[in-house]
Amino acid sequence: MAITDWPLAERPREKLIQRGPQALSDAELLAIFLRVGVSGKTAVDLARDLLLEFGGLRALFEASQQEFCRVRGMGEAKYVQLQAVLEMARRHLDEVLHHTDVMSSPDATRRYLQSHLVGYQQEVFLCLFLNSQHQVLSCDELFYGTIDGATVHPREVVKCCLKHNAAAVIFAHNHPSGVAEPSQADKRITERLRDALLMVDIRVLDHIVVGGNEVVSFAERGLLR
Repeated sequence: MAITDWPLAERPREKLIQRGPQALSDAELLAIFLRVGVSGKTAVDLARDLLLEFGGLRALFEASQQEFCRVRGMGEAKYVQLQAVLEMARRHLDEVLHHTDVMSSPDATRRYLQSHLVGYQQEVFLCLFLNSQHQVLSCDELFYGTIDGATVHPREVVKCCLKHNAAAVIFAHNHPSGVAEPSQADKRITERLRDALLMVDIRVLDHIVVGGNEVVSFAERGLLR
């Protein structure tokens, strides 16, 4: 049965208009993006197949062009459209973060950091440099490592903070394993960075660890003393 034959309240587009995007399932949201299905399958059926094939939205969004285009009904045009949508979402979050007090919008900060770090197969350590009003001056990727870890140098972090004239910072890094739980090494380097920055009167407000869909805040865990 074609989607146009479904009851109005069950059609993804009409459902979104009436109840908002949060009322839709992953498959329904993806179906709106796909617009049309393939022979014998509606857009919703195709969306469900995609989610099953990749194991969820995250893996689908991180798929390479070759992996994405292997699926029946997908092609270069759809891949390009999807990448454009994802990049627009990232830039929207970037604009929001650069025009607000990050401490008053912790959810926006987390979403931004998740979107920034998604897809990396190695650890990446980045820093949000903030002014005295806790507005973002810059977001810089500072160190890169293997899948097991990154080497973080406090001296380089201090130099970057002074270059940006930062009053405070938020650190973030990813765990490619998908497990966001901070390691003992994460805790040790955070203490070293905090102590080094205290010497130049720069506050460490948080250290965010991103592992897939999981996010852990050092500040919320009481790990910043």
